[in-house]
Amino acid sequence: MKPLLCCLFVVCARLGAAPPNVLLILVDDLKPALGCYGDTAAKTPGIDRLAARGMRFDLAYCNQAVCAPSRFTLMLGSRSTSTGLYGLGSRLREKWPAAVTMPQHFARHGGYLTQSIGKVFHIGHGNEGDPTSFSVPHFKDKVIEYLDPASTHGGQLTREEALFTNQKLDQIRSLPRGAAFEAPAAADDDYADGRVAAETIKRLQNVKQPFFIAAGFVRPHLPFCAPGKYWDMHDPAKLPMPAFEELPAGSPKVAHKRGGEIAAYDPVPERDDAVFSSDLKRRLIHGYYAATSYVDAQIGRVIDALDRGGLADNTIIVLWGDHGFHLGDLGIWTKHTNYEQANRIPLLIIAPGVTKPGSSTRQLAESVDIFPTLAELAALPAPAGPQPVDGVSLVPVLKDPAARVRDHAYHCFPKQKMGRAIRTERHRLVEWKKPGARPENAEIELYDYVADPRETKNLAAEQPEAVKQLRAILNKHPEAKP
Repeated sequence: MKPLLCCLFVVCARLGAAPPNVLLILVDDLKPALGCYGDTAAKTPGIDRLAARGMRFDLAYCNQAVCAPSRFTLMLGSRSTSTGLYGLGSRLREKWPAAVTMPQHFARHGGYLTQSIGKVFHIGHGNEGDPTSFSVPHFKDKVIEYLDPASTHGGQLTREEALFTNQKLDQIRSLPRGAAFEAPAAADDDYADGRVAAETIKRLQNVKQPFFIAAGFVRPHLPFCAPGKYWDMHDPAKLPMPAFEELPAGSPKVAHKRGGEIAAYDPVPERDDAVFSSDLKRRLIHGYYAATSYVDAQIGRVIDALDRGGLADNTIIVLWGDHGFHLGDLGIWTKHTNYEQANRIPLLIIAPGVTKPGSSTRQLAESVDIFPTLAELAALPAPAGPQPVDGVSLVPVLKDPAARVRDHAYHCFPKQKMGRAIRTERHRLVEWKKPGARPENAEIELYDYVADPRETKNLAAEQPEAVKQLRAILNKHPEAKP
């Protein structure tokens, strides 16, 4: 679109109406373990109140269950397999120097002041994020943070702290492990998420033009560090323990995961084949729910400030989890798989005058869909790259929960082979092969979430017709970039 036509588009769209603000709330490692998603063990009144204002997506999925790539998919509207941005250390501008991210789009086409607070783009593992995406300097805070010196062997630099601060990246294995959890008597702002909430509130109190604020919260990402009062909200004996802890019968080895990220934390066993004790599993699950309650309270603070400032009636709010999280199901912890628990995410969209309060939908949605959705809601041009834009606008669904704009969600995970997957309302099919390899040599997984919601068995050999139909859909997607 030429500059003059673009300006005319924006002016015409805004005649008689103030442009909507955008508050994009990003939460790290947040699965739908929330009251508004039916989890009776969760204590999440802030997010539950937010869900009551707009639409809850019950079948929303990330495009890759890893922090950095997932955030690229959100901000670019492009899947990992389209951009080649697969890793924690991937650098956006090295591969796509002219890419136009979501905040850049809002600044260029709508005159928005774009701001980022907390964990928005991934910083760490050699990655510096993307400071050029925003109008003002990024407000950065810690991802790995401890208050108790005992958690860091007396204040030493731990492995994960080093990774997330780009220190001693060539010496990680020689550094001590930090604690997997702590529960001190502390104030909310003693940890980073409290400070991110406070800074977001400060920005909301000083807005002078249409704003696009991305506020990123890090809990419930490991370590599960939260003030003790949030641990006290949960009775560990009543929290859900994993119901099925074996890998799916008949699943290919390439799809499996044991150990990984969680082994960087003490007292988790470091060996991939180690068995977790019942006490450790319960403590980790308690920590996840406590950390979720803590971040929920910070989000509640932000929404209360939005209301006090009289901004809610003209602010689009999105709450998005960057990916899901395994809590011992299939014997897996954290993310980095193509299974349901790693890829299903919470997604709430509140668009005043568009979404009906308390509504929900079973429309399949992907992270890449948020960029075109917000652009349409703000009456801006649809994103057009130069990066490939894979997302579709969910606005028809926001107006009518029964409307459908896609019949499946797509995601991937790269290992020795590329695992490309599609999730329909009933099934997930995963195809494992190297990009460009012959499709007949691929390893296939098929899961039926009506008959087998816990993914106990790979059904590909038993349901060849379903495999054929779903592979025909998958084959419509371009081959993955290496």
